[in-house]
Amino acid sequence: MANYFFAMGLIMLLLLCWVSVQHLARLFAKRHPQFGAVREDGGGCGTGCLCRGGSSCKSRN
Repeated sequence: MANYFFAMGLIMLLLLCWVSVQHLARLFAKRHPQFGAVREDGGGCGTGCLCRGGSSCKSRN
């Protein structure tokens, strides 16, 4: 049972850390507009063009 609560706590901690990093990135982008906006395209394998066997991407409108 302790393992269950440890895993739940760890997952919540990781989620909190990720949300904090996103918030800090948005604040940095707001303070430094010369670097451009924060890219939040949901990166990771399976969402990008190069992850799917080199198939070409269609532009999102």
